[in-house]
Amino acid sequence: MDILILGGAGQVGTELQSFSWPEGVRVHAPDRQTLDITDEGAIAAVLDARAYAAVINTAAYTAVDKAESEVAAAWRLNALAPALLAAETKRRAIPLVHVSTDYVFDGSGEGFYAPDAPVNPRSVYGASKAAGEMAVRSGNPRHAIVRTAWVVSPHRGNFVKTMLRLAGERDKLTVVDDQHGCPTSAADLAGALAAIALRLAGDEAAPVGTFHCVNDGATTWCDFARAIVAGSARRGGRVVPVEGIPTSAYPTPARRPANSRLSTQSLTDAFGIAPRPWEAALDDILDRLVGPARSN
Repeated sequence: MDILILGGAGQVGTELQSFSWPEGVRVHAPDRQTLDITDEGAIAAVLDARAYAAVINTAAYTAVDKAESEVAAAWRLNALAPALLAAETKRRAIPLVHVSTDYVFDGSGEGFYAPDAPVNPRSVYGASKAAGEMAVRSGNPRHAIVRTAWVVSPHRGNFVKTMLRLAGERDKLTVVDDQHGCPTSAADLAGALAAIALRLAGDEAAPVGTFHCVNDGATTWCDFARAIVAGSARRGGRVVPVEGIPTSAYPTPARRPANSRLSTQSLTDAFGIAPRPWEAALDDILDRLVGPARSN
């Protein structure tokens, strides 16, 4: 069985390539130089090269603030590319698993967003990702759109690595404390995407639609930073105070959702996937970045 992974150089794509796939599953992750996913002909050529059982698209324009000025680039990768992928995979009867984001919501809701909650993006990035979702829904009926949030890992740039670096450089950190969300391990998300892709590949009656995948529990960016610093300290890292500040004190070009909490209940109901707590996932990431916790 052959699985095509797009966006293989990113956090989730890297974890998908190192995932322990079942025997007989072969994963292929062409880089951007090999495959331009905004080129319909290039997509068709890659899909015709093998009888792919499923396609997992983790590729995206994720520079949230730059998207406000690079509108065309964001829409090309986040909306046009999914439309082309959906059309080409449908033409070959290949299920498509597509990763999306909490930014499709405006963040004004209370509690945890369900997948069927109305979308109302407030940024170019969020609008382009919402358009990509619509393209996948309308383009290929055998799809799973998987929204996620606050993705972290030992790879590339992300919040955990930034906080570890700053804690080593500064005597105090200031982090926004009025944005709420669910940290997500790229490795855990990759495991869920793999399970969904294998299910869709092996069962034409498998569930389709939109799902959320984040680690269990919720926090703020400030408390997440405190947990990172505390976890690093248990591994011999510096202990520095983390001060909470309002979003208004840290203006950015793109508006962030104040509430990014996502409900994973439909993911559990459809695929039996119950994500573990984000604290446990963070410990695993810190083990890989800093080392094991020291015994007292």
